[in-house]
Amino acid sequence: MRRRIRTVTAALLALAIVGASSACGSDEANRQTADGLTKVNMIMEWPVADAFWTPFLVAKDKGYYKDAGLDVTITPPPTVADTMKFLGTAEADMAFTTTLDILFARDQDAPVVATGSYGGSNNWGLIAKAPFDLTQIKGKTVGIYNDAWSKAQLSLMLNSVGLKLSDVKLVTAADDTVPLLLQDKVDVITGVTNAESSEIRSTGGFDPFFMPASEHGAPNTPIFVVAGNTEWLQKNPDQARAFMAASIRGLNDAVANPTAALEVFKKMYPSSDMAFVTDAWNTTVGILKPQQPPFVQSDQQWEPLLKAAVDQDLVKSTDAPNSYWTNDYLPK
Repeated sequence: MRRRIRTVTAALLALAIVGASSACGSDEANRQTADGLTKVNMIMEWPVADAFWTPFLVAKDKGYYKDAGLDVTITPPPTVADTMKFLGTAEADMAFTTTLDILFARDQDAPVVATGSYGGSNNWGLIAKAPFDLTQIKGKTVGIYNDAWSKAQLSLMLNSVGLKLSDVKLVTAADDTVPLLLQDKVDVITGVTNAESSEIRSTGGFDPFFMPASEHGAPNTPIFVVAGNTEWLQKNPDQARAFMAASIRGLNDAVANPTAALEVFKKMYPSSDMAFVTDAWNTTVGILKPQQPPFVQSDQQWEPLLKAAVDQDLVKSTDAPNSYWTNDYLPK
């Protein structure tokens, strides 16, 4: 559950879009509950609940979605590659996902769009037990995940000091780079401050050194977003606005009172590693606080990501930045 930036291949997505049958999410006859609430299915980014879900859990637990006339189901995907499949085929109406997943999905003409940015910056980077200089990384071992964006960001960081991927030895982790570092199998790992760094603090017992990619050649683009199926959004604009407004209420509460928010998380997922979740959420609060108002997006956030994706050959071309995001469903 530690890994946060996932591989979503174009081939799998294309198969999902072409092969999917008529989606249950678009069956309007089954969209109302007995008490008049509109059913909304939100698909998440990870098969196991993690700290990033906290604002949405708080909104559900406190009845903010119900107050907005919605019956929201928060659904984990079967695998890490399924979030965009569900959203792109209307099996889900809304999603918690990544900016890169939106880019890949749109590259395959999937009907998805980001409706809110989860924070305003890129907190991915290199993590080590002790401080180091990026110019000294040549010949070192780097624990990394087998996804295109991790390698692209690492490549950008190395390029900033005149190095390339072949100048380091990559050690691929199946689902968690942290054990590689704690067991001294690598010199450095890739990760984010509110996942891998949190795991090191909660399990390793020390605060690791973090080198931000955004300060060494990589774009300062937010990693996570809330997204919607564009067909559902267009058919249900009032419900989409109600969903985003209720989610903002949950986010504001969870940021203002992290302890109470974590109690909600623990109540809903009692078997979770709460030491890790607590550190991850408290760190996430620091990422979310500066973004005011919450969820607001801009071309300036997306332009560096789109340029980097083309430069690193993740996609051949991109559309206009504002085709990937919208603020239309946020409170005025």
